[in-house]
Amino acid sequence: MAEEKIFANGFSFKRNNNAPDFIIGKQSIKVDEAIAFLQAKQKNGWVNLEIKQAKGGNYYTELDTWEPKETANAGGHNPKSTTGDLPF
Repeated sequence: MAEEKIFANGFSFKRNNNAPDFIIGKQSIKVDEAIAFLQAKQKNGWVNLEIKQAKGGNYYTELDTWEPKETANAGGHNPKSTTGDLPF
């Protein structure tokens, strides 16, 4: 099951197909809404956003909620271990 999309309030991205190739698009920011959104969603002072294209062709800004998974210690090796687990 896919995670629910969290749209970035106060952010709007528009692509202008008539613009020169070096212009990707325009990002508009509604300050009050964007500040409230950023403050609510920040982690360690950062908020990651993705600009996506909807099936209908319009662009939208979404909160990037990806976080790396905690991985189990592969093979039981602990690099901080001093118990003499060296292979030689």
